Amino acid sequence: MAKLRTISLAALLLAAWGTASADTLQMRGASADMNDGRPTRGMTQASVQSKYGAPASVQAPVGDPPITRWEYANMIVYFEYDKVIHAVIKR
Repeated sequence: MAKLRTISLAALLLAAWGTASADTLQMRGASADMNDGRPTRGMTQASVQSKYGAPASVQAPVGDPPITRWEYANMIVYFEYDKVIHAVIKR
């Protein structure tokens, strides 16, 4: 009986060991995104406008906290109050 338990345990460990593997996913880090031309988080509306010019359109603030969206030809910038929270490049 003890021999059967030992064999079963060994088989279970070998099966688990043989299936344990991992893949590596490489992603661009935050440092790689710093020079892609988008406004950075925390910039004010005034600094975005002085650097990138006037937006093509502005969506009025929505919600609480107020979120404002500025659309440029190549990107959209989202503000919470007057600070950038996110900027995306249009594709």
